Amino acid sequence: MTPEELSALITRIVRDAAHAGTITLDEADIPETVTVERPRQREHGDWASNVAMQLAKKAHTAPRALATVVADALRENEGIDSVEIAGPGFINIRLAAASAGELARTIVEAGEAYGHNDSLAGTHINLEYVSANPTGPIHLGGARWAAVGDSLARLISVSGAEVTREYYFNDHGSQIDRFARSLVARARGQEAPEDGYGGQYIQDIADQVRHDAAAAGEPDPATLPDEEAVEAFRARGVDLMFAQIKDRLRAFRAEFDVFFHEDSLHTSGAVTRAIEILRERGEVFDEDGAVWLRTTDYGDDKDRVLIKSDGQAAYFAGDVAYYLDKRSRGADAAIYLLGADHHGYIGRMMAMCEAFGDKPGVNMQILIGQMVNLVKDGQPVRMSKRAGTIVTLDDLVDAVGVDAARYSLVRVSMDSNVDIDLDLLSSHTNENPVYYVQYAHARTCNVARNAAEHGVSRDAGFDPSALDHPADSELLGVLATFPALVAQAASMREPHRVARYLEQLAATYHAWYGQCRVTPRADEDVTESHVARLWLNDAVTRVLRNGLALLGVSAPERM
Repeated sequence: MTPEELSALITRIVRDAAHAGTITLDEADIPETVTVERPRQREHGDWASNVAMQLAKKAHTAPRALATVVADALRENEGIDSVEIAGPGFINIRLAAASAGELARTIVEAGEAYGHNDSLAGTHINLEYVSANPTGPIHLGGARWAAVGDSLARLISVSGAEVTREYYFNDHGSQIDRFARSLVARARGQEAPEDGYGGQYIQDIADQVRHDAAAAGEPDPATLPDEEAVEAFRARGVDLMFAQIKDRLRAFRAEFDVFFHEDSLHTSGAVTRAIEILRERGEVFDEDGAVWLRTTDYGDDKDRVLIKSDGQAAYFAGDVAYYLDKRSRGADAAIYLLGADHHGYIGRMMAMCEAFGDKPGVNMQILIGQMVNLVKDGQPVRMSKRAGTIVTLDDLVDAVGVDAARYSLVRVSMDSNVDIDLDLLSSHTNENPVYYVQYAHARTCNVARNAAEHGVSRDAGFDPSALDHPADSELLGVLATFPALVAQAASMREPHRVARYLEQLAATYHAWYGQCRVTPRADEDVTESHVARLWLNDAVTRVLRNGLALLGVSAPERM
């Protein structure tokens, strides 16, 4: 019996008792689901519910009295071994071994679908992440958002929502001008402008632009007059930088459905249309020759300029048009994953959302991530051989590989700084969290191979009551929480919960491995216990594999 099944059973018991008049409770007060969770102390049982304390006041009775009604009905179910009432009204439930053990079969037969849920069904979520300026390689902050954003997209998807993975190219504005002028300078053997970009990648792109021009029989763009040269290097250089960024993200297993260009908002008239809509809603006013949005009406510290007095669109105008574009494409919620330097931007963004008549925190959600620091030999790593002033995604992947890079960036809550120890992530020890989890998966695969060699096969049948060791129960309990954990991580936008769960599962499996045997000893026959524990072993394989897949991390079968 899974916690979801137990929750449904308790809900049915409460509803039946209300209909029978055993308890006084209106239908509207009966929840669709009740909380069922593992008790902190395992000796209290397999599962616990506080439903009696939640509903007692509405039922005009004492929590323990309501708990008694529920407990008596639970005891009549074949899959329940015992039920106890503790403290002010907690209901502690112990499952029969056969009922608990059935979970192993459920997981194995569900396969990749185990953990999928419909908690977000019927919603369309636009998830924007990374969105780095196309003026250089992806830095560590962008790498974190690539890992976190892609993992969150996977979680949202398996929780039933339609998700659009989106990357916003900031290809409109002064940073592109500085990038183009930096390319021209390097192509001419000059130092980059004071406000320009450095690093070997600038030289590489400048060289490629010149090479492509020569291959096409065109004049060397470095020899053109200054403004023509800037335009030539801008047109080709930005495309080359885009291509590099896309290649790096794809190699990092971060796929996108939409690459949206900021410049298109201005050339398509989307900015003008968005401002007209806000003006019709009475949210826009003119002052000092500029066009303003009344964001102070919605809690912002000051009103924001949309069109400057010189007639040029402010950067915020692009944000306004972009949000409207996302909503017009059917997004019920637009989620933005932004770096810590954007924290001060939240107020105006949420105010803009409300100015459109939408609900901040629902239709627009902003997640802020903190800094990433690399450490090697106990010292911080601050410079990149290729990018010069920043450490990049490539630097991290070159040092530890994609699996360790992704896992380490996801396993810490987004609102906390991440210190990544390159020496630890390169080690094959239990202190390395990604190695610890992957090794648990490889161990389950090795156990399955050994079982086959000793004649232990799932085809021999499955007696779930044979999973009667306390370590079996402990392992089954952890496995049972996976679907709820996935739904919670998706709802709270916290993929790090999956990583922490996998580490808990790995630890529980390693402990089980030391206490329970899947293969018989030399003088033993194959028993129902061996077969049942092979099912349990393979259930762990499946959950570890599914969980790692949600993080975009591989599940090796041998290590």
